[in-house]
Amino acid sequence: MLIDGELVTAASGAEFDNVSPATGLVLGATSAAGAEDMSRAIGSARRAFDETDWSTNGALRQRCLQQLQAALESERDQLRAELIAEVGCPDMTIATAQLDWPLADSLRYPSRLIDEFDWERTLDGGGLFGDRNVRTVVQEPVGVVGAITPSNFPIEVILNKLGPALATGNTVVLKPDPHTPWNATRLGRLIAEHTDIPAGVVSVVPTPDNAVAELLATDPRVDMISFTGSTAVGKLLIRQGADTMKRTFLELGGKSALIVTEDVNPAKIIPSAIGVCVHAGQACALTTRMLVHRSLFDDAVAGVTAAFGMVPVGDPASPQTLVGPVISARQKERVLDACERARRSGAEITVGGGSYDDLPAELAGGFFVQPTVVVGVDNSAAIAQEEIFGPVLVMLPFDDDDDAVRIANDSAFGLAGAVLSGSVERGMAIARRIRTGSIGVNGGMFYGADAPFGGYKSSGMGRQCGIEGFQQYLETKTIGCRMPRPN
Repeated sequence: MLIDGELVTAASGAEFDNVSPATGLVLGATSAAGAEDMSRAIGSARRAFDETDWSTNGALRQRCLQQLQAALESERDQLRAELIAEVGCPDMTIATAQLDWPLADSLRYPSRLIDEFDWERTLDGGGLFGDRNVRTVVQEPVGVVGAITPSNFPIEVILNKLGPALATGNTVVLKPDPHTPWNATRLGRLIAEHTDIPAGVVSVVPTPDNAVAELLATDPRVDMISFTGSTAVGKLLIRQGADTMKRTFLELGGKSALIVTEDVNPAKIIPSAIGVCVHAGQACALTTRMLVHRSLFDDAVAGVTAAFGMVPVGDPASPQTLVGPVISARQKERVLDACERARRSGAEITVGGGSYDDLPAELAGGFFVQPTVVVGVDNSAAIAQEEIFGPVLVMLPFDDDDDAVRIANDSAFGLAGAVLSGSVERGMAIARRIRTGSIGVNGGMFYGADAPFGGYKSSGMGRQCGIEGFQQYLETKTIGCRMPRPN
């Protein structure tokens, strides 16, 4: 762990296993922080914010982010192998959102904003007793940020939290997901060994104990929680942070819809559907509901079913693999249970819905789920409303654009979505009516360090990335100053 500038083990000496989701075997051990360790990390973050010039020294922050960027790039190959091993992410995802995309921009973009951002603005007017009144609006860091990150895209989320949080002058206590701790502890080592980041500015505190993690939400020394994960945990963190009025940023779950209009090129349907299988469906923004115009529906179901049956499943280290394992045995059971409940309620599973009994011996203990297509339900079914977080696609027919919009918006979530249409204008018009934080039209990609990402409704509060994500870690102060007018 990294606490107060030192690489340390847990005070209790406790450790927990890091298990490969592809094999079920133990990769190694990680220090398991206890309450004492978390309290020490929070205390060091508080002191670093209150007693050093980190919050006001933009040049130092910029230099440190550049150092961290260089350090990460120097160990890119090791980080790549580590992610495949502990996350179970297919090798092909490393070149995109799993590593290469965030490594390219997630620290560089907020570092650049240190120079470009409008930290102050002046409002003149409102004179008092004939004098001049000048109001200065100042952007200042929030303070101590508790960052809690998930297992599915761990380094991507970590960097997209650390970058803006540090660039804006905050200090951070990072609690990584216990299923994928090593990318975070590697980051902590790189900070300690290769940067000038002052002691306490960043702590990395892995723990499998939820009670220890919850200290970030209840400790009054923490000013903000930045959380990416499930909606249920996000709601819990809001309640836990209420007594100390913590600023809360939540990037939560999704059940996003892909709308396919009748004028689309049918050849585009299957590639769009296959996206649900990437990384075994473990991405909150995946379009796990596919809404297809009724005139195309039967053919689309047949084509997607055939394609899902041929998707390459297996060793995530293989360049040919598209679908690796889900993260844990528990998650595997959750996905299979959701499929079985759908089947019992009358749904038709056209392909998949189970696990594998024919994998190579070295993968026999892994947590693999078959790519699955579900039809024969309406949008009110649990399988169409709940986030499954596995390679499960629900296909639903619609009659016209109004019907498609109604179905897409009939969800507790509002994170992402997509539209496929033969007309860009029609696709854009539909996209503007969908109540989600991000949406793509005809394959358009919304991802980027400069693009805000987050959700409506139960998909979260606030935005990650972009100017909006930078401002997420800032407070606003207005200073009014009475100044005599010149004679």
